[in-house]
Amino acid sequence: MNILTEKFNTPYHAAPFNEIKNEDYLPAFKELIRKSEAEIDAIVNNAEEPTFENVIEALAFSGEQLDVASNIFFNLNSAETSDELQQIAQEVSPILTEYSSKISQNEALFNKIKKVFDEKEKYNLNEEQQMLLNETYKGFVRSGALLNEEDKEKLKKINMDLSLKSLQFGQNVLASTNNYFKHITNKEDLAGIPEAILEQYAEEAKERNLEGWVVTLQYPSYIPFMTYAENRELRKEIALANGKKSFDGGEFDNQNLIKELLNLKQQKAELLGYTNYADYVLEERMAKSPTKVLDFLNELLVKAKPYADKEIEELKSLAKADGIDEMQAYDHAFYAEKLRKAKYDLNDEELKPYFPLEQVQEAVFGLSNQLFGLTFEERNDIPKYHEDVKVYEVFEVGSGKMEDGSNNPENIFKALLYVDYFPRKGKRAGAWMTSYKNQYQKDGENSRPHISIVCNFSKPTKDTPSLLTFQEVTTLFHEFGHALHGMLANTQYPTLSGTSVKWDFVELPSQFLENFCYEPEFLKTFAKHYKTGEVLPDEKIEKIAQSKNFMEGYQTLRQIGFGLLDMNYHTQVGELEGLSVKEFEDKYTKATQLYPANPETAMSPSFSHIFQGGYSAGYYSYKWAEVLDADAFQYFKENGIFNPEIAAKYKVLLSSGGTKDPMELYKSFRGSEPKVESLLKRAFG
Repeated sequence: MNILTEKFNTPYHAAPFNEIKNEDYLPAFKELIRKSEAEIDAIVNNAEEPTFENVIEALAFSGEQLDVASNIFFNLNSAETSDELQQIAQEVSPILTEYSSKISQNEALFNKIKKVFDEKEKYNLNEEQQMLLNETYKGFVRSGALLNEEDKEKLKKINMDLSLKSLQFGQNVLASTNNYFKHITNKEDLAGIPEAILEQYAEEAKERNLEGWVVTLQYPSYIPFMTYAENRELRKEIALANGKKSFDGGEFDNQNLIKELLNLKQQKAELLGYTNYADYVLEERMAKSPTKVLDFLNELLVKAKPYADKEIEELKSLAKADGIDEMQAYDHAFYAEKLRKAKYDLNDEELKPYFPLEQVQEAVFGLSNQLFGLTFEERNDIPKYHEDVKVYEVFEVGSGKMEDGSNNPENIFKALLYVDYFPRKGKRAGAWMTSYKNQYQKDGENSRPHISIVCNFSKPTKDTPSLLTFQEVTTLFHEFGHALHGMLANTQYPTLSGTSVKWDFVELPSQFLENFCYEPEFLKTFAKHYKTGEVLPDEKIEKIAQSKNFMEGYQTLRQIGFGLLDMNYHTQVGELEGLSVKEFEDKYTKATQLYPANPETAMSPSFSHIFQGGYSAGYYSYKWAEVLDADAFQYFKENGIFNPEIAAKYKVLLSSGGTKDPMELYKSFRGSEPKVESLLKRAFG
């Protein structure tokens, strides 16, 4: 018996991590693909007239076990990987890609879908059913259903190659990150670095059986070093190491892989009738076209550049006082921290004692309760994939109605929530939300989602709990915003549930929730010293609120630079024939660069968002969503940040998933389209 092919005998049918062995995956995927293909065959071979129910709905609910097994495997490959798991991924990915291509290019299946689509007027479909039908038909067309057999085979091979090469890209970045560490034995080299960070570096050294201190390229190690280390030469050395990730010509170099990935995407786009890959992607986004995206980014660039230039001039003045005539990118975090301290008398190390992880988590739980009536109860009997992970049952308080219409006082189960906060060798960098199981409604049952948040915060030590920088506080709120989108899902079909929305809409819930971190009335409820219980003093809270827009011009230009680079990679790929990755990157980020370019470093070879993740031709969506979140939060600010009526309307937006056009969904919440002025007002006053 293979545990992955059975119905899980666990609470809520949660993933039985404790029973899954690596050798289970490959045979399970093969068996579940066979089962899923049998479900497809049943749809195709059904002798009855094709209908919405026996074609579109049946397809939406097919392959459920396969989806769960895939979620388990690929989530673990990001959060708790190993050489063996990565090897399995290399075998599994092409099998799944082939299966996906087989379905999307199944002519008999598509003919049935097309018949239902062409005759949709005769069905009395509700809004969600119409969306499912349209998305299903469009998804098949975009996957090559209208191509001839020869081109279908070409597309199948392209998809296979893209799957393997993007996987390889991510594995190279992880290996390159893990390969580097800086061993320091002279404490004087660590001047300026706070004691708590030194303790973290000492623990890292101890884990490697070394004396002294060890700095790595993992963010909780790298960022504090760049922020506080007074030793400029060491800052330069470690920044160069970070900038050379997968860009050093070695075993894990990604430069050729970037060109291969981009050429494959261009081939795919042309095969499907699009000018370039960005046209193909943006057809399915709120933004609709590369021109609109580039206009949006360039409009923001013009408005933000003067603010960014002014900010950098302030930093250069500080650096000049230290004898630095030409400031470099590796000086930025150090002098930005100095300026922040001078302006707002704030630094991360002063604030961290007020933000122990457990307190911050309780705050976000409490906010979810206040806005949406959610409660969280830890469960210790649900399997976990690592001892650091915690699992919570999520309930909605008295939200149901009895048959007679009266209120139901019972708590209603909404979701399982897994939280995984600390870095490990087998975990990729960054922070993300994902799901192990989607929400859907079938046979009278509302099957609830299993959601996960994964971060890389500093681990507790024997003397100190995990203390978060303020940026890490906002990171937790960000990922929790995504999690709420998943946990509150209340749609009929799994493919339209939770975060299954247009990609440039998906960041609204995450970025929206970050806003609460800067609100004094909310901060006072949880920013308390972990030793004394003292509330963060009013003047510090006021300075946090004031500091929200600190270096906003610089950060805006940085994000615009990433967005422009991404969009040009996916519209101007032909230029890469005559340019190196580094030359291309410099060309298209030049307008946003505030420091001299370094010939030894490039960010593209570790730009996992667009070469491994789902942000190809979509990185602009972070800024796009900022317009949405600024406008949405402005609505709360005008009416009270805990306003129950507006929270109820926002909850509808979250629970609707991808069942409606996102602009229509937003307008029904806000009463109007989002205004870019809301973002500019918040950012620059």
